[in-house]
Amino acid sequence: MVNHKEFDNAGKAAGLQIWRIENMELVPVPANLHGNFYIGDAYVILFTIKQKQSSFYHLHYWLGKECSQDESTAAAIFTVQLDDYLGGKPVQYRELQDAESTSFTSYFKGGITYKKIYQWCGSMCNKFERLKAAQVARGIRDNERNARAELVVVEEGSEPSKLIDVLGVKPELSEGDDDDDTKTDIINRKMAKLYMVSDASGSMQLTLVKEENPFLQSDLLSDECFILDYGRNKMIFVWKGHKANSSERKEAMKTAEGFIKQMQYPEDTQIQVLPEGGETPMFKQFFLSWREKDQSHGFGKVFVTERIARIQQVDFDASKLHKSHHMAAQYNMVDDGSGDTQIWRVESSGRVPVDSETYGQFYGGDCYIILYTYGKKQIIYTWQGASSTLDELTASAFLTVELDRSLGGNAVQVRVCQGKEPPHLLSLFKSKPLIIYKNGTSRIQGQAPPPDTRLFQVRRNLGTITRIAEVDANAACLNSNDAFLLKMADGQGYLWMGKGASKEEEKGAEYMRNVLNCSSKRIMEGNEPADFWEALGGKAAYQTSQILENETMAHPPRLFGCSNKTGKFIIEEVPGEFTQDDLAEDDVMLLDVWDQVFVWIGKDANEEERTQSLKKAKQYIETDPSNRDKKTPVVVVKQGHEPPTFTGWFLAWDPSHWDSVTRSMKSLNL
Repeated sequence: MVNHKEFDNAGKAAGLQIWRIENMELVPVPANLHGNFYIGDAYVILFTIKQKQSSFYHLHYWLGKECSQDESTAAAIFTVQLDDYLGGKPVQYRELQDAESTSFTSYFKGGITYKKIYQWCGSMCNKFERLKAAQVARGIRDNERNARAELVVVEEGSEPSKLIDVLGVKPELSEGDDDDDTKTDIINRKMAKLYMVSDASGSMQLTLVKEENPFLQSDLLSDECFILDYGRNKMIFVWKGHKANSSERKEAMKTAEGFIKQMQYPEDTQIQVLPEGGETPMFKQFFLSWREKDQSHGFGKVFVTERIARIQQVDFDASKLHKSHHMAAQYNMVDDGSGDTQIWRVESSGRVPVDSETYGQFYGGDCYIILYTYGKKQIIYTWQGASSTLDELTASAFLTVELDRSLGGNAVQVRVCQGKEPPHLLSLFKSKPLIIYKNGTSRIQGQAPPPDTRLFQVRRNLGTITRIAEVDANAACLNSNDAFLLKMADGQGYLWMGKGASKEEEKGAEYMRNVLNCSSKRIMEGNEPADFWEALGGKAAYQTSQILENETMAHPPRLFGCSNKTGKFIIEEVPGEFTQDDLAEDDVMLLDVWDQVFVWIGKDANEEERTQSLKKAKQYIETDPSNRDKKTPVVVVKQGHEPPTFTGWFLAWDPSHWDSVTRSMKSLNL
C-alpha cells in the first residue's frame, strides 16, 4: 500500500480533486481554479462518487501539449500509486489536451481553459530584439508560470482576436529609423541604478553601487541587501542576499517605501522584494549576463566578455579540505570521500541495489543513483549514461526526488552526465578508479555479449584519482599522454604506455586488467608488435606531440566557446576537464594546446562567429603574456571532420556522437 501524504484526503469526500505535477510532487489545485489547465503541465484528477455503503472513483491524468517527459511519466506513476491507495477501485483514464474524454469534460460546467503568453514582434524589429523578447517570455513562462503556459509568437498585423480583446485595437505605429535603437539604448542605460543597503551604523544607509545599467551579477553580494531603482517606470526591486543580517531582510519593504518617499516617486510605485535565488525575469533583464545557480554542471563555466582571461592553475592539496571552505567550493569537494556510499541502478521497478564489489563501474546504457552520507549530511548523485533511454532518464529524476523526500528533503542533489563526473564523486570509490563501459547495462540478463576486442583509455583526473573509459577499438583512439589496455579475442592483451603516461595511469590499466580477468604484456609507445596493430584494425594516425610526451604539461589545454547569440560577441571558457559534450554545434570553439590553437566550427555556427573567432584566436596568441611564439599556428577544423590531433585532447572521443545527439533531438521533437 502506497503511503503519500498528498493522498491523505483523496476520495474521502464526493466530488472533484485535482493535483498538479510540480518538481516530481503532487500539488493540490484550489477548487476555484478547477478547469484552468496550463499546456506545459500535467495533472492528476480524481472524481469520487459516494453511495451508502461504497464509493466509485474515476481517475484521470491529463497531459498538456508542452508538458515535459518527466512530468508525463510522473503523472502516470502517481496515477498508479493513487489507484493502489484507493484499493485498485478507480476507473483510470489518460487525457490528452484537445482530445479529452466526455467523462472528463463533464466535470467542468464552465468549460476548460488553456493559459497562454503572447510575444508580439514589430515588423521592423531585428533578430536580437526577437531573441531578447523570447528570453524574457520564456523566463516568465518557466519561472513565474512554472512552465505552465503556452508561448505564442505574434507578428505585427497578425494579432489574434484574444490579444485584441485584452489590449484593444492596435493604434498606428511609427516605423522608426536606424538611429532609434542607438538612442533607446543610451536612454535605457540610464533608467536604473543599483544601491547597497546597510545598517552598520544603526540606521539604514544607502550606498550607490552603479549609476546606470546593465549591472553585473557579481555586483550583488550574498551578505547584503540591494535596491534596484527603476523608479522612472514606477518600479523598485529589493534584492535580499541569503546571508544578509535579519534586520536588513525584515526591513526590506520598509526601506523600499522610505526610498520611494525620498526620491519623490509616485505612491503607487510598484515594489518587488526578491530573495536571492528567487529573481524574476524582469529583474534579470537589468544585468549584462545572468547565470542561474544550478545552470552549469560539473566544473561549470567561467564567462568572459571582450577579452580572454587567464585562469590561474592551483595545485590541489586534499589536506586543506578540512580547513578551508573556499577550497571545498573551488574544487567541489565537501570532504575526502571517506563517508558512507550506497549505489542503486535505475530500473522500471525502482531502485535496484548494486553489488558493492562493482562500485565505481558504470555502464553507458544505465542510470545510477549514488547516496553519499558524511556526518549528518547527504549528497545524492544521479549519474546518467550517454546511451540510457529517455524513460530511464525520467525515472532517475523521479527516483532521486523520492529518495530525497524519504531522507527528509535536505539532501544536496547533483545530476551528473557521463564524462562530466565531478572530483568528489570520483573520490567516493577510494583507491578504485572510475570505470565507464561504452554501452550496455549491468542488469542481470540484460547484457549483450561484449565485443571480442576491447580498448580502455586510462587518464589521471585529479591528484591520484583516475578515470577509465572504454573507447572504440581502433588505433585512432590512442593518445601519447595516456595508458591503454587492449583486450583481445583470445583473452590476451597489451598494456600500452604512451610516452607521457604516468605511474597512476599505469596502475589504472593494471586494475582494469584484473577486472576483465585477462593477461597483458606491457609495451611502450613505439615498440608495438604486429598483432597489437592487427587487433586495432591496422596502424592509424593518433594524437601525439612533444608536449604529450611529458608526464606533467607546463601548459594544460584550454577550451573556449565563441558566440554572438546575445547580440554581443562573447568568449566563455570551460575550465577543468572538458568533454566532447562541451562542443556546441551552433557555436565556434577555440582549443588552445599551446603549440597550436584549433578553431572548431560547429555545423550551425553563423558567419560572424566564424570570422570573429579567427580574429580572436590570433589576438589571443599575440597578447599572451607568457612569451609564447607569436607565430603559433591556428588550425581550423569542421564538425564531423576532426583530425586525431584535435580529438586526442578529449577523453573517450566518440565519432558517432553527433549522430546520437541528432537522434536524441528528434526523439524529443526539437
